[in-house]
Amino acid sequence: MTYRALIAGVGDFARRLEGHGLRPGDRVALSIPNRPEFVLAVLAGFLLDATVAPLDLLLKAEERANILADLRPALLVEATRIERFPAPPPAPPPAPALVLYTSGSTGRPKGAMLSHTALEIANRSWGGPVIGLREDDVLLAALPLAHAFGLNGALFAPLLAGVTVRLVERFVPDAVAEIIAREPVSVVPAVATMFRRLLGVPGFRGGRRLRLGVSGAAPCPWDLAEEWRARTGTRIVRGYGSTELFRPISFLADDPTEHPECVGRPIPGVEIRVVDAAGRALAAGEIGELLIRTPAVMDGYLGSEAETRSVLVDGWFKTGDLARVTPDGYVTIVGRERERIKRGGYSIFPAEVESVLLAHPDVAEAAVVGVPDTTLGEEVAAFVALRPGVKAGTDELIAWCRERLAAFKYPRRVTIVEALPRSSTGKVLKARLG
Repeated sequence: MTYRALIAGVGDFARRLEGHGLRPGDRVALSIPNRPEFVLAVLAGFLLDATVAPLDLLLKAEERANILADLRPALLVEATRIERFPAPPPAPPPAPALVLYTSGSTGRPKGAMLSHTALEIANRSWGGPVIGLREDDVLLAALPLAHAFGLNGALFAPLLAGVTVRLVERFVPDAVAEIIAREPVSVVPAVATMFRRLLGVPGFRGGRRLRLGVSGAAPCPWDLAEEWRARTGTRIVRGYGSTELFRPISFLADDPTEHPECVGRPIPGVEIRVVDAAGRALAAGEIGELLIRTPAVMDGYLGSEAETRSVLVDGWFKTGDLARVTPDGYVTIVGRERERIKRGGYSIFPAEVESVLLAHPDVAEAAVVGVPDTTLGEEVAAFVALRPGVKAGTDELIAWCRERLAAFKYPRRVTIVEALPRSSTGKVLKARLG
């Protein structure tokens, strides 16, 4: 689809939405896969000054109903039909451009309201320093467009830059590997599990024009980035972001600097702090909660002023993530504050235990959570998915950790599962474990 055809199609779609009664300030929910209709619908919503809320296609009926009850849209647009809802109360001006729902990895999904200004600032950053988009780039959009990473990094940023977007309706490793090898794809935004599955395709070596992978949504382990570079000859640009903040911290496409344990540095225009429980700033190298101030931050959570006030304080967003920062500004995420396990007076960060489990040759995935314990307060519990064809047992995995971790850190409980519960963007849903 050329940009000329895109503009004409957006106008036609906007007239369809107007014909169904959509007005400025209304909310419109989209339930459309990665197809051109999604692009037309979201841009038509913006053209009409409506607030657009993409819905994850993997939602179960009850989950979707809960989100629609929270959102109260004027219209629900699906692939083949538009459904009119009872008129909601008018949104206070100015209406946000988007409502994006968080993954709910640690609780119920929340609708983050994002302004047009935040969108533009964030996506010029995505297309500029983060990805370094060029006029001749072809960017593969295989991420779900209903989520922040896919919508911004794989759609809005390249649209702003005027580059070609190759839509993929559903990520199937063999098919996507063939597209990258056969077509002039140069940039691949993906989550870590997608990169790993592409590397699992026999004979995959990237493509003739491939120049960059971009990771997001969930951490990209350094060993995976190294394996990708060895196989394809290209780099994965790693970074840190969230639905509420886009991508405020990142390595950059045109800067070859790498720190394996870090997620990058603040991009231009972003400020960070690491603070203790009392809100006092900590020195470089000390672990505390990561606070971020960026012009691309959300306006707030839909229908929840209390939750908004709990995370937005004097312009600073409280991420809930524990981090340390080097003197030159590189950030390492240690874990989430709410996931910190307090066992018998000791603090344990799940990421440290998970990294030890992932070093076992039989382990494909690992997640560590705290479970209630009447004596110690909390106990360390691990959930592990094994690689195909191996038979490591729970006792072996506990012993592996005991040899490599302090006595208070290693898991006393290991449960072997077929796969960890994940969102469509690859985040482990730890709220479902325990």
